[in-house]
Amino acid sequence: MNTSVARQIARQTGLAVREARVVGSQHGYQHLMISLAGGQRAFAKVVNQEQASPAEIGAAFAAEASGLRWLAEADAVPVPEVLAVTGTALVISMIPPGRATPSAAFGFGTELARLHAAGAAGFGAPWRGFIASLPLDNTPGPPGWPQWYAHRRLLPYLRMAMDAGALRSGDERLVEAVIDRIDSLAGPPEPPSRIHGDCWAGNVLWSGDRGWLIDPAAHGGHRETDLAMLDLFGAPHLDRILAGYNDTVPLAAGWRARIPLHQLHPLLVHACLFGSSYREGVVSSARSALSA
Repeated sequence: MNTSVARQIARQTGLAVREARVVGSQHGYQHLMISLAGGQRAFAKVVNQEQASPAEIGAAFAAEASGLRWLAEADAVPVPEVLAVTGTALVISMIPPGRATPSAAFGFGTELARLHAAGAAGFGAPWRGFIASLPLDNTPGPPGWPQWYAHRRLLPYLRMAMDAGALRSGDERLVEAVIDRIDSLAGPPEPPSRIHGDCWAGNVLWSGDRGWLIDPAAHGGHRETDLAMLDLFGAPHLDRILAGYNDTVPLAAGWRARIPLHQLHPLLVHACLFGSSYREGVVSSARSALSA
């Protein structure tokens, strides 16, 4: 138990924190397990005091809290409750650990379809976005998802990856070819869906025979984006997730062929964060998108 950290969180959030234990760190903040008065357990993210840009982390905490609350409004996939959010801390309810089962996966697919169907006012969000430690432009417009995706998700991270030396000049032209053809590659028009935005397997927790969503980059987007993210790093029982989804709100024809298009953005993000080890993934995804 770290009593000084417990007192720090209590001062920052106004919560009655009894105990706190550091369990990890990421992106300039600490992860903590905490106990509140009354015995409730919670999970906290707290800015490291030596962090050079705490304001950016505070903005990321605010975006995560806004995303969790917005996803919760759909009353579909369960998410942790936001207990407190400040410029230096985010506290959410603890999700008891469970395991992925075929029945939980099918139910998660059903609830994910309902979440997407809850919709959004438009493509983007009224809050400043983040994905991992990178800013995410949620500004509405251009009209329609294809051009919005090209200008808000592909171009900024292509430029960032090129500046970081994670991609080569030929790679840039390949991704630009996807952008040039985006209207014909994107499939039939879809209304804005209420999506998680960073829905890889690590952001799905299994508890009580249900899938729970954490760490969102939530915004009004294309529903195939979340499904492509589940596919990218291999969600457990993905076939059952897709079966539950398709039984609830059928997917548009040809959606599987568009998976590489939707995976191109997260792969560019990984190239920006982790360098040239993700170059081949970006190149392969762009080529597959163009040949679909």
